[in-house]
Amino acid sequence: MAAPATRHPCLWHGAPVLLLLLPALSAALSCANLRTRQSTFNWDSLQLLHAMAPSPPQPCDQHDAPFPFPKTLLAIQAPRQATDAILRILRHLFATLSNENIPAHWDSQAHQQLLNQLHSQIQHLQRCLPGTGTDSKSQGPHNPWLSITTYFRRIQDFLRTHNHSPCAWDNVRLEAHTCFQRIHNLTRTMAD
Repeated sequence: MAAPATRHPCLWHGAPVLLLLLPALSAALSCANLRTRQSTFNWDSLQLLHAMAPSPPQPCDQHDAPFPFPKTLLAIQAPRQATDAILRILRHLFATLSNENIPAHWDSQAHQQLLNQLHSQIQHLQRCLPGTGTDSKSQGPHNPWLSITTYFRRIQDFLRTHNHSPCAWDNVRLEAHTCFQRIHNLTRTMAD
């Protein structure tokens, strides 16, 4: 005598739900080691900055930076706020270094690699922190987001004042190096 047929639940009914959850799971896993990824990015960016122009074509006067790094950012202790600050700084760095007036002596391949990495890291941080960069809760002179904007406006003014000269760009490249050092400090505050 034949055994009665048993019904097995069809696993295919759960497949659409699983497919909807995969992108969220993938994003969660890639954001789980955010601090480690940011640290690697910081190191790689410093190396590319150096490769872009290991030495200027002529001696340049290293001006005292008329754009000191914002002290309000150095005091950030909240992980989310640190990540938000890093994202904002990276956006401004990308905009600054994307300028068409970069000096001819910069290595174009290293420059393009840095821009590609900046763009990729900005997108990654935006995915991990939805809604970041859209609100400004603090007001006045201690607003860290306003201080970032002011800082980069001074850098842009410096470039314009010096007619985007190779020496001015080398000063800005050195300031970008300082930015990555400060980002490194903020990275230690990020949640992992």
